[in-house]
Amino acid sequence: MNGSRIAAVGHYQPAKVLTNEELAGMVDTSDEWIRSRVGIRTRHIAGPDEPVDELAGHAAAKALAAAGLAPGDIDLVLVATSTAIDRSPNMAARVAARLGIPSPAAMDVNVVCAGFTHALATADHAVCAGAAARALVIGADKMSDVTDWGDRTTCVLVGDGAGAAVVEASEEAGIGPVLWGSVPEMGHAVRIEGQPARFAQEGQSVYRWATTQLPAIARRACERAGLVPEDLAGVVLHQANLRIIEPLAVKLGAVNAVVARDVAESGNTSAASIPLAFSKLVEQGRISSGDPVLLFGFGGNLSYAGQVVRCP
Repeated sequence: MNGSRIAAVGHYQPAKVLTNEELAGMVDTSDEWIRSRVGIRTRHIAGPDEPVDELAGHAAAKALAAAGLAPGDIDLVLVATSTAIDRSPNMAARVAARLGIPSPAAMDVNVVCAGFTHALATADHAVCAGAAARALVIGADKMSDVTDWGDRTTCVLVGDGAGAAVVEASEEAGIGPVLWGSVPEMGHAVRIEGQPARFAQEGQSVYRWATTQLPAIARRACERAGLVPEDLAGVVLHQANLRIIEPLAVKLGAVNAVVARDVAESGNTSAASIPLAFSKLVEQGRISSGDPVLLFGFGGNLSYAGQVVRCP
């Protein structure tokens, strides 16, 4: 085996849906204001009895079932999250315990909105190096726990959810080389900090960086996979804001690709956003098995990571 591939994906969102109209009753905002600025209509919000590892566990169980695998087939669990309340046990260990996965390596990855694509690259490297046979890679965040619901600049953006992928060895590379990096001197532009921890960002700085700097970086991720953007069947960018997603997709030049716009109904779910949106495209049949799809995360720390994968 010379490579790795995504064998299956799955996703989960809490049942409670919070609409723009409901938010307008909580803070000084409106449906028109939210849609025109970020393109979001609804978001899913987890209850106090729905912790991050429960969201992650549901998504992971769906991915395992779709792959036709049992928990015992997994020997590496990676959870990308930035909303874990406790330091130990980590989310990966808690998910492994929920699912009954025996003796896996279990690690959390905190790269905020780019967490899933970092974790996917890490799983790819581990499988290709022979350090793991099958990995469960999960992006899960409960942004409602770190949101100031009186701040209309941030509370209109966020949602809760999880997405997961099963990664396994394959004869051909189904996960392309990762292109990753960061802008540490601008790390203050997106923050989850303080006691209690609260999400804050410098929206205009993030918008300018994402729309001017990231298209060229995303094209380089395609080049590393030996493709040009026109070859892509799908593009799944971090679901932050339609005003970022749409111009970035246009500047990338993926003219034949389905572009994920799940942010409209799910909001910004941080590390969950890419696997959540990707899993929905697969479930809806909008991309087909073997199709090349660019996954590209960006955000907190002003970090980014992207790779072209083959649709399971």
